Amino acid sequence: MKSPYPSIRLLLGLLIALASLPLSSPARNKAPLPVLTERGKALEKTYSDQLDAISKEILATLPAVDNKKKDAFEAARTELGALKAPREDDPQAAHKAYHVAKPLAEAKALDSARPLIVDLTSLLVSDALDSKLMKAAILRHGTPAGLAEFAQQSDENKALLDKLFADEALMKQILQSGGANGGEYGEAIQVYKAILKASEKAREPGILQRLALGTALHQPWLDEDKKGSVNGIVFADHKTPDGPVARYMHYEKAYLAKELDPQFKDFNAWECRFITNDPYTNEELTWARSMLRQFRPDHISNPDQKWRYTRIVKSDVPYCSTRHDDSLGLPQQQAIALGGVCGRRAFFGRFVARAFGIPSRRSASTGHAAMNRWTPDGWVNNFGAWWSHNHCGPQGGLDFYLDSQAREHEESYVQVLRSQWIGDALGQEDVSIRHYGQGGGFWDGLAFYQKRAIVEVANLEQAAAEAELAALSAEEARLLGESDEVLGDGEIKEIEIPEDDKKIVVAKDGTITVPAVACTGPRNNTEKVAFLKSWDGGMQIHYQRLGNRPELLKYTVTAPVAGKYELSLNVSTVSKEYEVIARLNRRELVKTTLPYTKGNWQRTAPETIELKEGRNTIQFTFRAPNRGVSIKGFQLKPVK
Repeated sequence: MKSPYPSIRLLLGLLIALASLPLSSPARNKAPLPVLTERGKALEKTYSDQLDAISKEILATLPAVDNKKKDAFEAARTELGALKAPREDDPQAAHKAYHVAKPLAEAKALDSARPLIVDLTSLLVSDALDSKLMKAAILRHGTPAGLAEFAQQSDENKALLDKLFADEALMKQILQSGGANGGEYGEAIQVYKAILKASEKAREPGILQRLALGTALHQPWLDEDKKGSVNGIVFADHKTPDGPVARYMHYEKAYLAKELDPQFKDFNAWECRFITNDPYTNEELTWARSMLRQFRPDHISNPDQKWRYTRIVKSDVPYCSTRHDDSLGLPQQQAIALGGVCGRRAFFGRFVARAFGIPSRRSASTGHAAMNRWTPDGWVNNFGAWWSHNHCGPQGGLDFYLDSQAREHEESYVQVLRSQWIGDALGQEDVSIRHYGQGGGFWDGLAFYQKRAIVEVANLEQAAAEAELAALSAEEARLLGESDEVLGDGEIKEIEIPEDDKKIVVAKDGTITVPAVACTGPRNNTEKVAFLKSWDGGMQIHYQRLGNRPELLKYTVTAPVAGKYELSLNVSTVSKEYEVIARLNRRELVKTTLPYTKGNWQRTAPETIELKEGRNTIQFTFRAPNRGVSIKGFQLKPVK
């Protein structure tokens, strides 16, 4: 998306420049600084003393590290860090030299880490130091001052932190799930306890407990005075408008009603962080599930899980200038009704995936907005470029992608965490989450390369599987993201249409009900017409927005008696009213208006036509360019 206004372009450039500044430890550099009372200052000292004591104890406990191996590792990291990516306008030779040197330097750094990983395996597989290390990690990320600011507010708040530090199992689950956003551990536990109070089911082991914790960790705010998002350990999109407790309860209800994706029940608390933190309302989430079940049920059952649910953006959210019209309903109803540029389309895709309980997150790159989402084969990008081109707040795409892959290997990932916790206990800097693998102290640097070692094979397999997308430049990927094309689309597949679903019924009063799939042409899927299984049984036709040429839907109807009939269609639409044209017996033209139904089934206003006794032909088509419409069938009711 390019702005026509120089001042806006300048502002965007400034924001991008600021976002690219080195970022090693966002949780430790929160602003504004906590304001402490005398009690708070005493608590800060207590937490600081505890952290110092743990640091000394851990330092005394650690085994000696081979200095020669350590020096080789640090030298390789320094060599890699010294490589600077060329600018777009640099000579081609500079780009070629960089792309040759970078993988060699990365391989050298990984190879130098392997002997250290082997030497330290016995330390990192043991949980003997976990209680101290986890407490140190929380004290370091939350900061003694930040935790004291929370604890000073009441005895109840202090007790929450005391209970957290005494609960090793909960500390481990929290840290395995990415920690509290912004280092706000007290606030996160406060939200978590509020959810547990509201829901008995969240207190039981299983997906709902994990969802409750993920919700609390990613947006730990109950206080309405806290606006916006905190660029913390993991980036939050926006403040949930209904509040975290109501948002959790919304998903609990949807899960128990079997409205969510079947895979939802298996997500861990880290993945759940990316489900409930949507900036849209619970009402909109409910609408999205209902709309897709009626309007495009094929997107719910899409076997290509990269595009399950989110394919609705390509098929039915036009790329055009972004507008608003409150008469069309809620913000996301307006989005699909009006279309928009890359941001609106990506936001809608993220929103609809989350509505069905699929973890998703924003994905920004220069001049473009896309999204990342979970699939059974790993996280993928929709509407944008490869991971190397995108970021989400302070976290770069490659860093997120590496972390998501490493997390699939749970036993090995605990060793990664222990390396990080040791670095936290010793006060070492974190590796940058924006600039892939850059900076950081020895222990966090080692943790980064532990992740690289864990997923080395998986990275090769994934790179091969998505080589076509990985090979695209940022501009090529932007153009693809803004188009309606999907890489890998194949030929149009035929669908089996049961004879019972095509049966035309004549009621005792002479009313003729014609299923949409009873058409004599086309008889199966085309570029413009899709025959779909309806969510509530039977079948429907979707006349698609996409496709190069209009098509006729042709029907043959046998009328028991000649006379006037009221014609009405049962349709589902997501856009403003527009015309459908019916041609009766190749002569008479009838125009009727499709209503704006917000994805629900609704009958069009009846239009009177005249049928002859016996065989009649009726044809429907839509003016180009058209928006998508799903048709369940139409009815011909005798006029008395």
